[in-house]
Amino acid sequence: MKLFNPDAAAEKLLRRFAGGTSRRGMLARLGGALVAAPVFPLLPVSRAEAAKPDRSPEAKTAFARNAQTKDDTQCDYWRYCAIDGALCSCCGGGVHTCPAGAESSPVSWVGTCINPDDGKAYMIAYRDCCGKPMCSQCECDNTDRETPLYVPNLNNNVIWCFGTQSMEYHCSTAVLVGPA
Repeated sequence: MKLFNPDAAAEKLLRRFAGGTSRRGMLARLGGALVAAPVFPLLPVSRAEAAKPDRSPEAKTAFARNAQTKDDTQCDYWRYCAIDGALCSCCGGGVHTCPAGAESSPVSWVGTCINPDDGKAYMIAYRDCCGKPMCSQCECDNTDRETPLYVPNLNNNVIWCFGTQSMEYHCSTAVLVGPA
């Protein structure tokens, strides 16, 4: 009776493998694997749980729990979750339009606000209207999920009149960009 010899089996397997491959081929495969390895974390991965953020009342911020959709002249209007300044809707403009004589800044800061009517999050671009004296009506300072000043494009403590004829601040708008 012949017993199984693991050494002989391993030798036979390795000899067959060595006979079918070359050193250059092995080096090429190893090099390809080394070049491709850093790319693996960038491949799309199904993150089903990450795609469904928690929108329960307990997970919402204080602003999101109290937001309303009817009156855009109030600081608790849903699009104003991260606005800082006078509301253009109280100063002769609209939620997304500057009043006559004021120029919209080409740059903005952004926020993610939850619409209480549909429970979905939307990206809002806040733009300052510049070129007229400051409108002192309906001043709001909402800091829902505000980030520190070292991330300036998400911070509302900056006068965003860059790229306009005048750096004089008048009021702020809240332009709906799209779903977040």
